[in-house]
Amino acid sequence: MLISAAPAVVQAETTGVVLSIEKGEREYRLTLQDIKAFTPVTFETETIWTHGVQSFEGVRLKDLLDSINISSGQLRAIAVNDYAVDIPVADAVSDGPIIAYKQNGAEMSRRRKGPLWIVYPYDDKKSYQTETVYSRSIWQLDRLITQ
Repeated sequence: MLISAAPAVVQAETTGVVLSIEKGEREYRLTLQDIKAFTPVTFETETIWTHGVQSFEGVRLKDLLDSINISSGQLRAIAVNDYAVDIPVADAVSDGPIIAYKQNGAEMSRRRKGPLWIVYPYDDKKSYQTETVYSRSIWQLDRLITQ
């Protein structure tokens, strides 16, 4: 897997970059293939936006953050439409949220909340079934900024 710092002037639409992560002065630009190079995680859960139990596959938020040495603070998660929400890095635990790139075995298009969606295993913990956590479940994710 390649995670490299690159100037922000290159447009995501022409490079295949689906997620940019800003950490201080560095910007990491990941393609879907970069994200898929992490050990995939799959879980099933119901969501308030879908009907019935859904299967999600993606990378643990923890694994992604660990790969670039982010272990504390806040993340500003921003979607393609500029919806933004703050997520505590403390949420990034081994059995916590993933950055999903598949739902029910298929990659997600922008029309279907993709290509990236932060999904918590809502059915696993009552604490994941709150308005606060639901607000952190950002779809069409394309940027993370450390704070």
